[in-house]
Amino acid sequence: MVNGLRQPNSEHQPLLERRRELEALDSALTKLSDTVDGAPRTPQGGLLAFTGSGGLGKTTLMAQARTRAVAHGFTVLSGMGGESEQELAFRVVRQLMQPTLAAMDEATRRDLLGSWYDIVATALGLEAAGTASVPDPTGVRDGLDWVMTRLTVKKGPIVLLLDDLQWADAESLGWLASFAPRAADLPLLIIAAYRPDELPLEAAAFRALFEGHGTRPYALAPLTATAVARIVRHELGDGAEDMFCDECWTVTGGSPFETVELAIRLGEHGLKGTHDELPAMRNLASAVKGPGLLDQLTRLGTTTVRFAWAAAVLGTSISPELAASIAVIGSEQATVATEQLRAHRILAQGTGPGAGLEFVHPLIATTIYRAIPPHLRVGLHNAAAVAVRAAGLGPTAAARHLLEVPAEGNAQAVSCLRDAAREYLRAGAPEAARRVLTRALQEPPLPDERAELLNELASSTFLMDPASTVNHLREALAEPGVAPELHASIVYRLTQALAHTDQMAEAAAVAEQEARQTPNARIRLRMQADHFVWSMFRADEPDSPARSRRLTKLARQLPGRGLEERYLLGLRAWDALVRGEPRQNVLGAAEDALRGGMSWTDENRGFEVPVSVALTFMYCDQPHRAEELFAKGIAECVAKGWRGSHLALGNTLSGYIRYRRGCLAEAEDLVRDGLRIAEKVEGAVPAQWFAIGILIQILLARGRITDARALADEYHYGDVVPNAVIYPDPRTVYSELLLAEGRHVEAEHVLTTLGERLEARAWRNPAWCPWQLNLANSVASKAPERAVRLARDAVKRARDFGAASAIGQALHTEAEVTGGTAALDLYAEAVSELQRSPAAYELARALVGHGAALSRNDRVQEAADRLYQGLECAVHCGAEALATRARDELSAAGLRPLPLRYSQTDTLTAQERRAAEMTALGKPVAVVAKELRLTEQGVRQLLSLVFRKVGTDAAGLARALETFPRQRS
Repeated sequence: MVNGLRQPNSEHQPLLERRRELEALDSALTKLSDTVDGAPRTPQGGLLAFTGSGGLGKTTLMAQARTRAVAHGFTVLSGMGGESEQELAFRVVRQLMQPTLAAMDEATRRDLLGSWYDIVATALGLEAAGTASVPDPTGVRDGLDWVMTRLTVKKGPIVLLLDDLQWADAESLGWLASFAPRAADLPLLIIAAYRPDELPLEAAAFRALFEGHGTRPYALAPLTATAVARIVRHELGDGAEDMFCDECWTVTGGSPFETVELAIRLGEHGLKGTHDELPAMRNLASAVKGPGLLDQLTRLGTTTVRFAWAAAVLGTSISPELAASIAVIGSEQATVATEQLRAHRILAQGTGPGAGLEFVHPLIATTIYRAIPPHLRVGLHNAAAVAVRAAGLGPTAAARHLLEVPAEGNAQAVSCLRDAAREYLRAGAPEAARRVLTRALQEPPLPDERAELLNELASSTFLMDPASTVNHLREALAEPGVAPELHASIVYRLTQALAHTDQMAEAAAVAEQEARQTPNARIRLRMQADHFVWSMFRADEPDSPARSRRLTKLARQLPGRGLEERYLLGLRAWDALVRGEPRQNVLGAAEDALRGGMSWTDENRGFEVPVSVALTFMYCDQPHRAEELFAKGIAECVAKGWRGSHLALGNTLSGYIRYRRGCLAEAEDLVRDGLRIAEKVEGAVPAQWFAIGILIQILLARGRITDARALADEYHYGDVVPNAVIYPDPRTVYSELLLAEGRHVEAEHVLTTLGERLEARAWRNPAWCPWQLNLANSVASKAPERAVRLARDAVKRARDFGAASAIGQALHTEAEVTGGTAALDLYAEAVSELQRSPAAYELARALVGHGAALSRNDRVQEAADRLYQGLECAVHCGAEALATRARDELSAAGLRPLPLRYSQTDTLTAQERRAAEMTALGKPVAVVAKELRLTEQGVRQLLSLVFRKVGTDAAGLARALETFPRQRS
């Protein structure tokens, strides 16, 4: 199958001096074939580009590519840029994919697109059912990747022909630059043609891709005098004189387009190619483009000139009816004009089903468009906007013309531009939305619409330019008579934009002021929640304890029925967590907040609170519940097409949960994926901070200190500290890296400063930030008594909080800094606590540490048991360095490692399931031991496996077992 691309009007002319380019084309097409001499093979896709200035024959080469691809039996999809249509987002993408998709029935199309349908439908020009959904640009690009990949699998091998890409829209160029590298792994050949000197700045990634992909683009050279002579004699006969042909080469500059057009005109005028005909030849040459073309057009009459102007304003695929309407001429006059323009090789009939007229060459279109008097050009664009909208071609097609029209206070123009912006936002093209909304603001809108329009403009600029977003929203708030709901929405978006630009204090102040001023109780609660959010997440909050007391008092008064109330309860859960209140308080508030659900994609509330609520379960030793909430939230984001910073942070924090559970390899994969997404998304710096810190912790846990340092240096981690609260805390993570490198004095300095700051905020939970434990390790060698005091205080705080993983980790540190025989009981207690938690990596550390301490105290048999358990646990966690330490300790004690005693699986055995179910019912260990005919120690070890596999402690076991899969029989 083939869809349309502008065809040359000189296919009968020989293609001269392009052997190198044609050989490259044939080679690429041969590699794309799935057979060689009848033998099957894997098709090899790739990239191929032809470059050169206008008229050097790029489009003719593309036509050759089409012909040869069709001869191979390949599917050909094509698109081309238009000089006057670069403002139309995803125009080239639509040309590529829409014809194939439109030819399908609805059921087939939906089956092909699957869950991506509503995300990419608007970008592809299809009808979308969920028109209220506004996907982010990353989601749309991912969806287009899916569509193109599916088309390639179903209809491949495929050849994509992309002509005049210097005029492609920025959105299509962005997608092509991100997708094109996949061609090497698909039966897909992408062939591009463009003018390198006219590529816009937005095409930098595209240029780098094609110009740095093994072989550089094939740069087309002008034809030699010999080739020009062959073309001229092809039309005039062999009698054309050498001097005549040489002069043809001189006046055309070797341009294949000008040479072919000149030769055709020479033939039509009956010239023979003699010396006496040189003046006539020069006159005909001037009519190919430039002033001579315009003189020729003028001689065709006013009506034809107006029709040609209207066609130039419309651009490509010109509807004769629309052009006639814009030119204000009748249908019969339009027919005559069309025939005249075709006869003079200015217009031609396009190819493909439903194709309109098109200019013979873009150089002709450019010449005619630029020759239109400015005041008439404005009028033609204005008429085009009206005609295009009336013809049902949509607001974006009309808006393209309105961008060329001066502002004149036209309410219909404002309406059209706003409609176009909504369509662009649904298509994942916020920059295009910004352009048309900026123009609508200049019109200007009616006074009572101005605030709403400014709010819409702010929505379009948020991801690209949050500083401008702040200005737009402040301007909107200054408008008189803004409706309360709109006012609240503007304030919320303003706080988000301020926070996004690291102005956390200002964000909190704006929300607090709105909460005081609004008479609406529901809006007041919402603004109070926003105030608490930005206060809690600013690193320099001046009086955290006072804010915490206000939040606690307010939360006690809330029944939790409305969404605003539940957001406040969610904030109360997080505040109680970081303060180190008993975890029952934390879990109670979190459960109250979730009663009725919390959306991750509420555009007027953000996802900071739902994410924080989910993470409280992780810190409270119920990571399985946190993972369930994250899976649901991420699925919600993906379904809505939010695959940028939301997905980056979701994957990153999912990796953090896996890290806290001790699943280090999975954690690393998730966090790296989160970082990869964040690096693709403009303005996703906070997501990068989360990912880098967590990834450093994972690498340290796996013993890859050099990799962790390289990562920190690459992103200047530790040098710059954001004003927002990031977790894990960047200073704490950096201190862990310093400790791993043996730089204890530097770590002490970082942690001392951090501790003072957190103490001032009364954030004392070592489960959330174990700064005391790290500080104890950093000073243990020079100030052992201080180290013990720090560790003991951390143990007390962990006990106050009540999570077994936090208690065990703190006891482990206390044992390390205490040393000697006095540490043995502390190690034993640390292991006992960690066995009651799902923290596999911390348990492995404690087991190996306990085993090493026992070995040094000549209790070899007990040491062996601990070291074997620690080695096994470390191997399953993917903690390579810890496993090596365990083996070294065993070797030093004269022991050798044994085979692993249990396989690495998350499935519960029948015995483990029975023990878990009894424990979930509240049965004590002694009863479970009797029922299962095990020792109590055996039951504890069995339950330790259960907690690690399921991802919860005993308190969350009953709920977790409801969804945890049973072992297959």
